[in-house]
Amino acid sequence: MWGLLFCGGWLLATGYLVGATGSCWHQCCPGRNNSCWAPGAHQARCYCDSYCERTGDCCEDYHAACRRAVGCAVGPWGPWSGCSSLCGVGSKARSRQVTTPPRHGGEPCPDLKQRRGCLGEHPTCGTAKEVAKILPDSFNRDFRDPWRRAGLLLPEEPSSSTLPSYCGYFRLTQVGPPCRGQAWSRRLHQDKRVCVECRGDASHRRPHCTGHGLQGARTFWVAASVAGCQGSWVQEELQEGCVCPPPALIFV
Repeated sequence: MWGLLFCGGWLLATGYLVGATGSCWHQCCPGRNNSCWAPGAHQARCYCDSYCERTGDCCEDYHAACRRAVGCAVGPWGPWSGCSSLCGVGSKARSRQVTTPPRHGGEPCPDLKQRRGCLGEHPTCGTAKEVAKILPDSFNRDFRDPWRRAGLLLPEEPSSSTLPSYCGYFRLTQVGPPCRGQAWSRRLHQDKRVCVECRGDASHRRPHCTGHGLQGARTFWVAASVAGCQGSWVQEELQEGCVCPPPALIFV
């Protein structure tokens, strides 16, 4: 038995066993790579590719040289993005990039994205809060408005001409059930594109009709002659100096 132990020790000392000599400190290869080897004793080869762990012919320093834990490294934070909402509550985001990915059980990467709340304060935010009143273009301006409080006097119309007209195109995103109450309001339904004409607001000399909103923003409307008929829409575009094709609506 002592002879066997002596013989085994002599073989290890002389590098006869595969993997006893050779070094991986200058090369480490992923997967199976037959060219990723180091010279061993007695013309034997040991390998420094990760496949050697399955075949059992790794160089003796493979784990020390090729399986060193490498922690994740990241770059600096980028700038914060703009607020996601033009008006009201939204969010901002920023990100950073991985410069060195983790390997061999090293420290994992930290968060790469951050988000925080913000409040959109676009100069036109007041416009987005307005609620539009609409009617079919067949109505007169002296209609009985069911939304107006009793006893509230209508402003007197001056004799001067109205402001130049424009058209607003909107995509309906919500329509209330009471809109089924009249023939013209029954034509309003979700996802329909409608054209609403602004004939100016001569009484207040305003540059726009109340409630035309902001492009791409969801705002609200009410049907002025149908109590309870209301909903929301998104402005898609405005066209100056135009007349809506029938069946058209008007701002009140």
